[in-house]
Amino acid sequence: MLSQSSHTLRNECRDFVEWHRGRAPYVLWAIDLDLPPVRARVAQAAQHLAPWLLPGYTREPHVTLDLCGFPASPPVAEDEFCPQVLAAACAQQAAHFPRPFVIEIGALDSFSSAPFLHIADPAGGIAAARAALAQGGRHRSHNAYLPHLTVGLYAEAWPAARVLGEIERYQAPAPLRCAVERVSLLAYAPQEIGGRLRRVADFCLRSRQLLWHEDLRLNADKMPVF
Repeated sequence: MLSQSSHTLRNECRDFVEWHRGRAPYVLWAIDLDLPPVRARVAQAAQHLAPWLLPGYTREPHVTLDLCGFPASPPVAEDEFCPQVLAAACAQQAAHFPRPFVIEIGALDSFSSAPFLHIADPAGGIAAARAALAQGGRHRSHNAYLPHLTVGLYAEAWPAARVLGEIERYQAPAPLRCAVERVSLLAYAPQEIGGRLRRVADFCLRSRQLLWHEDLRLNADKMPVF
């Protein structure tokens, strides 16, 4: 958290080729919240912190649940996964996903690298979805998990006290309640920092069906081998 740091972490607009090594896309499980009221809430917070933020952040509002990585057949690195195995796991996990639930979007806060809006999970739906997605009882994300909506990315190593003071001056609206009807498999181009998301698949929490919009197996067949 930023309150435990002296400065924010500087982000930069460049191609992090040392990370993706030519692989694409990067895939994650998330709650897709790209809705007008949520976009407005995120935009309001981003406008308040605009002088501190990296320009060009266009990633749609979402709550990350777990990471998959780069599709590859077969996976050879820790940050890769096999799309065929993922599809089979989804069929087995269907019974463990929660029914539709409600979350609340709350106050503005900050990690060292990015400001965010808190997400409350009063019904435990996020926790249940993450439990269903865990592989062997563990998740691919390595850091302590906190449900949140990212507002943007910091442009420089700003003094934490100054940024936190600006966050404290933010007049937060009342919590925004959102109904969650699906859990989505999302992907982005790793060459673009803060770039757009696309929906690869949706698991409907009401019908218990998984709908694919994109065949990751095609992408995996084209992955370079290192």
